[in-house]
Amino acid sequence: MAVSMLALASASTGAFAQDVKEISFINCGDELTAGYAETFAEWEAANPGFKVVPEIVGWGQCQDKVTTLAAAGTPVALAYVGSRTLKQFAQNDLIVPVPMTDEEKASYYNYVPDTVTFDGTQWGVPVAFSTKALFWNKDLFEAAGLDPETPPKTWEEKIAFAKQITEKTDAAGYGVVAKTFDNTMHQFLHWVYTNDGLVIDADGNIVLNSPQVLAALTALKDIVPYGEEGPTAYEQNEVRAIWLDGGVAMIEASPGAAIRAEEAGMNWGVANLPLGPDAKGPGTLLITDALAIFKGTGVEEQAISLAKFITTGDRQWDAEMAQGLTPLRPLHSDELVAEKPYWKPFLDGIEFGGPEPLFTDYIGLQNTMIEMVQSVVTGAAEPAAALEKAAAELEQYK
Repeated sequence: MAVSMLALASASTGAFAQDVKEISFINCGDELTAGYAETFAEWEAANPGFKVVPEIVGWGQCQDKVTTLAAAGTPVALAYVGSRTLKQFAQNDLIVPVPMTDEEKASYYNYVPDTVTFDGTQWGVPVAFSTKALFWNKDLFEAAGLDPETPPKTWEEKIAFAKQITEKTDAAGYGVVAKTFDNTMHQFLHWVYTNDGLVIDADGNIVLNSPQVLAALTALKDIVPYGEEGPTAYEQNEVRAIWLDGGVAMIEASPGAAIRAEEAGMNWGVANLPLGPDAKGPGTLLITDALAIFKGTGVEEQAISLAKFITTGDRQWDAEMAQGLTPLRPLHSDELVAEKPYWKPFLDGIEFGGPEPLFTDYIGLQNTMIEMVQSVVTGAAEPAAALEKAAAELEQYK
């Protein structure tokens, strides 16, 4: 009887193991996002029969792995992706929509739902948010004869301040980002969204070659002589390192720069991004990453449930604060600014900011924008000609 009972128990255990369905999840980074282990356990307890199986993939390989698996017909159930990829995934029938209710949309900051939306449908759940602000080195301002407590408020002032710093100190005035790297496009979009510009409008028309964007590209050209030497060699984190070392006076960066400046003992300030002549108010590029639910796994419904569980309320807020990310929702923002005033410009810029453009071929978008910026920064092309060329090229990628 004992042997029979043992056999029955073993059979029952085996049957139970087979009944448990796995929800595979690719988490980008070097380690599981803070708090996720506890969140997974909490969700599993409320959803018996399902188990979350995370895989950690480094940032450099994460996007490629997710795309390769989906294209091969062996997708993961849930994956962390750049929101810019969602249109391409959706149009290739690789992901399922995740529609938001009006209440869900209203819980986010302005434009956040737009970063995962096209054709009126949401295709992912926002999971990380990035905005930028202007950082300046107060000691370099003072050394150049500028008021160290007064940052530039307009492009015209930013260029003039950068010129004065370059001419009167050993440092460059402004950190120009122009490496063959995705954040070269992102950094240029800060100029675009601080002058009420767009790359593509709501109807799918390419509007890159507008007066607002021409002014942005011209202003970037005008500030290049006062940037670090050889800007095509630097992406934004490398420019930030030069700023932390005192080699450049002004950069546009995320909240993480504040933490590093404090650690370095710098005398620094942070403010809204300077505005172009057509700006309606403080702006910034609004970049999100999203959780995408892939088609054909048999657990799509549960993956959607898990994605929304991860990204709501204090769970999402705690993960954002642990990573130094701009909050997706104004849940505790007043308390955050009261405790750490440097957060204010990162939130102010959301009101008139704009999302990363959604294109069917986001790599084509990215490469076209980088080439455009580099051609102007190096003097190979004038802004108007570079814009006209890029706008024509973007038609094939939208």
